[in-house]
Amino acid sequence: MKVILLQDVKSQGKKGEIINVSDAYARNQLIPKGLGVEATGKTLNDLKLQNQHADKLAEEKYQAALQLAEDLKEQSVEVKMKAGEGGRTFGSVSTKEISQAAKEQLGLELDKKKMQLKDAIKAFGVYEVPIRLHPKVTATLRVKVTEA
Repeated sequence: MKVILLQDVKSQGKKGEIINVSDAYARNQLIPKGLGVEATGKTLNDLKLQNQHADKLAEEKYQAALQLAEDLKEQSVEVKMKAGEGGRTFGSVSTKEISQAAKEQLGLELDKKKMQLKDAIKAFGVYEVPIRLHPKVTATLRVKVTEA
């Protein structure tokens, strides 16, 4: 019997796949537990429509990420730090502080976990911080660190 999986099933397949299993396994395990449905003409058509919708949403997210990356290219964020004698800084600038500054100054919600800061920023100046907006899109945000 052909079955469309509604959830991932260990050793059988992933959600949305069409698998061929014995009738007994399908009727006694997959269908009663809500893990799959029989692959009829209607369910196959529904699966096709769901896949088209998912592809459309993925393309919209990709285009939105590209647009945001283009917008970030021209903008910068200013972060203020305290300084001691000789212009040495106290502490460092973290991704959390950069995220808060972007929210306050640009009105953008940037996830601090998506920022790929190699080392903590411990000096004044202008830095380029890469931000992973989408698996295929990485933007660069300019961060200007100044004295408070």
